[in-house]
Amino acid sequence: MFDWISDASLAAFVGLFGGILLGLAARLGRFCTLGAIEDMLYAGSTLRIRMWGIAIGTAVVGSFALIGWGVLGAEDAAYLRLQWNPLASIIGGALFGYGMALSGNCGYGALARLGGGDLRAFVIVLVMGVSAYVAISGPLAALRITLFPETLVDGGPLPGIAHTIGAWTGLSVPALGIVIGLVIFAAMFTSSELRRSHTEVFWAMIAGLAVVSGWAGTAVILNHGFSAIPVESHTYSAPLGDMIIYLMTSSGNNLNFGVGSVAGVLIGAFIGSLFKGHFRWEACEDPRELKRQILGAVIMGQGAVIAVGCSIGQGLSAFSLLAWSAPVAFLGILIGAAIGLRQLISGFAPAE
Repeated sequence: MFDWISDASLAAFVGLFGGILLGLAARLGRFCTLGAIEDMLYAGSTLRIRMWGIAIGTAVVGSFALIGWGVLGAEDAAYLRLQWNPLASIIGGALFGYGMALSGNCGYGALARLGGGDLRAFVIVLVMGVSAYVAISGPLAALRITLFPETLVDGGPLPGIAHTIGAWTGLSVPALGIVIGLVIFAAMFTSSELRRSHTEVFWAMIAGLAVVSGWAGTAVILNHGFSAIPVESHTYSAPLGDMIIYLMTSSGNNLNFGVGSVAGVLIGAFIGSLFKGHFRWEACEDPRELKRQILGAVIMGQGAVIAVGCSIGQGLSAFSLLAWSAPVAFLGILIGAAIGLRQLISGFAPAE
């Protein structure tokens, strides 16, 4: 696209930009998947789960505006390019949510904590990244493909809510998507608590816009660049493994969007933690806690690959395109997390 920078490096900078926004949202806006679920189930507060609705609504409106303007081709995104496998969404989502509860963080949350000096999160990041690659191209890859095959869409509408409704009714898909996004956004404000929480609303919108920036940037590079750069947005399962591989093999490997995104969250979280005065080094002092976190990270890595995305990948990026997989995987994550949290509260024998 430019003579002075490769398309892959440019995509990494796009990921870096959005990742910084997401890191800031985590630290300054308390934007967190597990925290939102814990608040809803045990604190009687829906504020942070409604923040997810704000982020989703913002991302949906922005993404379908890109589609309507011809910037983004929906068929270029993996979430709509692949046939939807409902079983993969349910099982993968539940596994991810369960592992997230055991670890105390998702991949995104672990990066945000690591940026604030929490070395316990460093273990989660490493283990989850390796676990994801074990399922992607390692010893468990063949089993995953056999149990949860991935096939390209071949005819018919793309596997998205707006695309399906558009095929049924003949209505404009971009218009449908924007309307659905606005409805989701507006529905969150039925809560007086959210209406009073201007900071949380702002950072939730920033999180949604970070996803839109990923779609916009990589689509522009694909359309105007010289390389077949994937059109993608933020997710934190395989990119954790990409970062590990890049750090070990950078002299013979290229940057990519995911590596930039991971680095961005770390930078954004670091800046946010300094701004709030929360940066401090922390380490795990309980071996039982460490075992539980490692087990949870292994399960999360496997679940995210099966579901084709983590809490950010399916919960925001796939949701921004209204892929059918997104609400199902997100529900699976919620159920898995609820089971895991309940076991932890009641006493989890395998962690002893």
